[in-house]
Amino acid sequence: MTAYAIGHLHDVAMGPEIVEYLRRINETLEPFGGRFLIHGGPVEVREGTWSGDLIVIAFPDRESARAWYDSPAYRRILPLRTGNSRGDVIFADGVSEEHRATDILAGTPAAG
Repeated sequence: MTAYAIGHLHDVAMGPEIVEYLRRINETLEPFGGRFLIHGGPVEVREGTWSGDLIVIAFPDRESARAWYDSPAYRRILPLRTGNSRGDVIFADGVSEEHRATDILAGTPAAG
């Protein structure tokens, strides 16, 4: 099942270290099948408030996402980002094409 590395970054200091990080990240993704789906850019807020940048990277599965994040190649460049921004990074699994919203109710008391 496809898994996603999702970053919500704030206060990115666009200097030489972030530029170096951006130049090198693609080579760390390739061995694990990672590819950018969303990489910052303007958003259209429809509810609530939003600030920062959203990054979504797809991987073949969660194990590939973990292996990328823990790889020596990514660990070498990670401080270039974390030292020049703040934010959260999570991994999340996707759902199948057949998934319906009510699928999450299976086994819950309210589903009856």
